Amino acid sequence: MNLEQLKYPIGKFQKPITITEKTLAQWIADIAEFPAKLKNEVSKLTDGELDSPYRPEGWTIRQVVYHCADSHMNSLIRFKLALTEEVPTIKPYKEDQWAQLSDAQMPVAPSLQLLEALHSRWVNLLSSLTEQELSRCYYHPEQQKEIDLKTTIGLYAWHCNHHLAHVRQAKAT
Repeated sequence: MNLEQLKYPIGKFQKPITITEKTLAQWIADIAEFPAKLKNEVSKLTDGELDSPYRPEGWTIRQVVYHCADSHMNSLIRFKLALTEEVPTIKPYKEDQWAQLSDAQMPVAPSLQLLEALHSRWVNLLSSLTEQELSRCYYHPEQQKEIDLKTTIGLYAWHCNHHLAHVRQAKAT
């Protein structure tokens, strides 16, 4: 496997030309199922296994779990900002540096619990959005563009599956 395949085991996110209700429902289901799938993959791993990287010079499984909690917390906040403000500019964060902070070295149980609770609230919100709300946007200063919430749901469904694949990849080596 080459480095690009190791980085993107399911490929990069591809926004469909048309986002159907069926596609949206599948994305929300992927987000809803993610905490249980991740817990199933990591709950019986030893500390040594949790500290195994998914690729050379990549994050460890433990860091991936913590990154998902960090990323998804930021996403929920971005959704709420977009739903309550007119095209808010979101605050990017240095995810690579966050993955080096001391909390990302803790046992994974707190992040798994956080993901379960967070996804429960997030999926409730996502499932309630109207077509008008799904069209609301936020501005991403690093990408220098507006991103609508419908696309963001797809991006985070991909994000869940992307990192689940990283964990499985690390376990297979």
